[in-house]
Amino acid sequence: MRSARETYDAATAGLTPPFAAVDLDAFRANAADLARRAAGTPIRLASKSVRSRALLREALALPGFSGIMAFTLAEALWLVSGPDGPVDDDVLVAYPTADRAGIAALAADPGAAERITLMVDSTAHLDLITAAAPDPVRPVKVCIDVDTSWQPLGPRLRVGAHRSPLRSPAHAAALARAVLRRPGLRLEGIMAYEAQIAGVGDAPPGRPLYGRTLRWAQALSRRELAARRAAIAEAVRAVAPVRFVNGGGTGSLSTTSREDAVTEVAAGSGLYQPRLFDHYSGVDRRPAALFALPVVRRPAPGVATALGGGYLASGTGDRDRLPQPYLPGGLSYSPTEGAGEVQTPLLGPAADGLEVGDRVWMRHAKAGEMCERFDELHLIEGLDGPDPHVVRTVPTYRGEGRTFL
Repeated sequence: MRSARETYDAATAGLTPPFAAVDLDAFRANAADLARRAAGTPIRLASKSVRSRALLREALALPGFSGIMAFTLAEALWLVSGPDGPVDDDVLVAYPTADRAGIAALAADPGAAERITLMVDSTAHLDLITAAAPDPVRPVKVCIDVDTSWQPLGPRLRVGAHRSPLRSPAHAAALARAVLRRPGLRLEGIMAYEAQIAGVGDAPPGRPLYGRTLRWAQALSRRELAARRAAIAEAVRAVAPVRFVNGGGTGSLSTTSREDAVTEVAAGSGLYQPRLFDHYSGVDRRPAALFALPVVRRPAPGVATALGGGYLASGTGDRDRLPQPYLPGGLSYSPTEGAGEVQTPLLGPAADGLEVGDRVWMRHAKAGEMCERFDELHLIEGLDGPDPHVVRTVPTYRGEGRTFL
């Protein structure tokens, strides 16, 4: 019986590394797991975690997924206006934009204006949009983003991402009224993303006491937010109807989807299952996205040097942001070199089983950021069967000449 590494090697034998690959069977199984956790609540697909139009379409064709959460306005405009038609007709831009040219283009295109919703959390955003698009062909749709951080002792103790300044139902309702006072805008939805729950694994390996503390804090945060999110939705709807209330992420689908106030959740990272998403209790998804590096040196016993590999993930800059040497198992980084720009020495007994020309399979710490390094994704099927093979090769955003951030 072949090992996992031998299976990946056999499936991609005709390819020259470095390259990136996606196990389609794992991708689909992971999508099914996300849909099961969402329990019937529609999942808006986070495009930053996929960064390939072909795989966005693949996921949106699966049960449970509806709509896209884009990360920039330029990306959203591209997704709704490609030569082969829109990837989807409902694209929410997850972060506020200061792209005046993009806003003007949106406001001048009735199709784009109908499909795209912009994110706002202050009257400054409303003023910027109306100044950039004083005479839109149809009202520009906006979504109110609210702060979801847990503040058990008030602002002095904040647990969660620094996002919106809007925290209370009164704050959100006031911004909703400000939207209504601008005829060039239309209130479309509310977003409340709980990063401290959805993006933080609750079962850190080797740290059981910290894990228990984390789960306790997340449970308290979840309870507080559920009540506040419902009150915010009620307050905003008293001002004007909204089409959706968005919340959640890959790490919190099973709880956020239970809230009556939430009409949709968001997810994306769980499709690729990068290594930062391994440490959630009760989750058993398979890694679907990998990249292969060639071994180009054997400088010493117990050392195999791969070409490139310094594909660090965004965030706090700690070791968790490094890619994971995945196959063969048992490899680790040199403490003095880490993952390098042009070479990456890998240490351990497993290195002695590698020769020049062999492959090392790596997992990125985050999901879509891997696609900023590769212009193609080689899609594999049949890794669990006798004939694993590449079924097709699709471009990433980079492969289509697009780098939005």
